[in-house]
Amino acid sequence: MFVDEAVIKVKAGDGGNGCVAFRREKFIPRGGPWGGDGGDGGNVVLHSSRSRNTLLHFKYEPERKAEKGRPGEGGNRTGRSGKDLVLDVPAGTMIFDADSGERLFDFTAAEQSFIAARGGRGGRGNARFKSSTNQAPRFAEPGKDGESRTLRLELKLLADVGLVGFPNAGKSTLISRVSAARPKIADYPFTTLEPNLGIVELGEFDSFSVADIPGLIAGAHEGRGLGDRFLRHIERTAILVHLVDVSEASGRDPVQDYRTIETELAGFSARLVAKRTIVVATKLDALQDRARLRSLEEFCKLERLELHAISAVTGEGVKQLVREIGSRVRALREKPAVERPQTTAVAAQ
Repeated sequence: MFVDEAVIKVKAGDGGNGCVAFRREKFIPRGGPWGGDGGDGGNVVLHSSRSRNTLLHFKYEPERKAEKGRPGEGGNRTGRSGKDLVLDVPAGTMIFDADSGERLFDFTAAEQSFIAARGGRGGRGNARFKSSTNQAPRFAEPGKDGESRTLRLELKLLADVGLVGFPNAGKSTLISRVSAARPKIADYPFTTLEPNLGIVELGEFDSFSVADIPGLIAGAHEGRGLGDRFLRHIERTAILVHLVDVSEASGRDPVQDYRTIETELAGFSARLVAKRTIVVATKLDALQDRARLRSLEEFCKLERLELHAISAVTGEGVKQLVREIGSRVRALREKPAVERPQTTAVAAQ
């Protein structure tokens, strides 16, 4: 089960109380105060882990508490501090304060840490309060309470490339062809119900990641179909691959399909339509009326878009598409774009 939102309550450990004790030993008639400090409470730490790709583990255990500090002891011994509670989250998780809505942290990479709640400080024992005017203090500090917070976690997948298009446009077929991802593939709409992430190998030491999200339909930004709740997972991508079904089976006009999805992306976020885009015409092997492809070619020519015809089923042109995407990803990694790039169209299946 893919879970990309969670609300959790975290409680850092309370500090241990200071100790009131006096040294009473033979031959030491004036031992004085000897109470130790309490230990500090443990922090609640969020850590982005490579082994996590969903927030499911918070669904059934939404309340987490760190360990309390132990109280101080006689002999001026400090109590043991509570252990930190480390909670693993996927890279790409954003942390918000559920009450104020403030964004607290954004895990933009793996192996990052954020202290979500700090443990309380341990109280001082009575040995700390000895002075020339108070040589036998009979009081100690209580430990401070640890912080308590309600957090809202929101996951946005970290991927280089995002696949968008109508349901059954061939996104799952393409990602299964170019990566080791094995999403569900069937001949009915909304086969993909949750995002899939695949890694495409370009060479021995080079690769890029692809995110496949459920299909969009007209009115998705208003909640139709599966809505736009999964579009957040392609907000961080460097490139969008827009798949358009040119086969007769769709019963729709390919050019209008392209425009409809672009409208939905714009309705969700202007950042999405400003991304580098590669348009992919899908299911070319099932195409019988070549006029459908020609209309898309004319549209791309008019809009100064490059069009490449490939088929994910037969494999025709897939390698060229992967090389095209890979070269664009490498270029963006070397030099981030500062201006809106031109859109490129690639026909695919």
